[in-house]
Amino acid sequence: MSFDLADLKRRMAGAVDAAKKEMSGLRSGRATSALLDPVKVDAYGSLTPISQIGTVTAPEPRMLSVQVWDQSLAGAVEKAIRNSSLGLNPVSEGALIRVPIPPLNEERRVDLAKTAGTYAENARIAVRNVRRDGMDQLKAGEKANEISEDEHKKFADQVQKATDAAIADIDEMLKHKQEEIMHV
Repeated sequence: MSFDLADLKRRMAGAVDAAKKEMSGLRSGRATSALLDPVKVDAYGSLTPISQIGTVTAPEPRMLSVQVWDQSLAGAVEKAIRNSSLGLNPVSEGALIRVPIPPLNEERRVDLAKTAGTYAENARIAVRNVRRDGMDQLKAGEKANEISEDEHKKFADQVQKATDAAIADIDEMLKHKQEEIMHV
């Protein structure tokens, strides 16, 4: 039979990790190097993640700095940050680009909290899809007489427990992110 609970749990954990990564890129008013992860720079003829062009650090709570390794790309990095949807205004000082993080207004906080909710819902859907795949495998296994009805029930309970745990992780992550966004 092709049922593999460990694989289903791994796929569910992947959905949770993807949501965590997406949420880390949401600006909460505090500087974090993950904030610039979605920024791609037009460098060497292709769009390159900013982390492959320089070192992103947060020297202060409201300041990011990007130390560009190839000074000829400093202008492209500055332009990419400015043109991103993050609403940031970088200041170039040669190979070092400073990115002040402005305080969030209430409207922007609400938008960011909604975006976090969207990311969480997408992750929940991904987890439920993995659950459905597992349940389909169990049904097919029982139909083909590869597992008994009791085994099907036992495995289905394990799949449901894994699903509940993954969704609880997502809900907890969303709660923390929304608190962080609304109370910074």
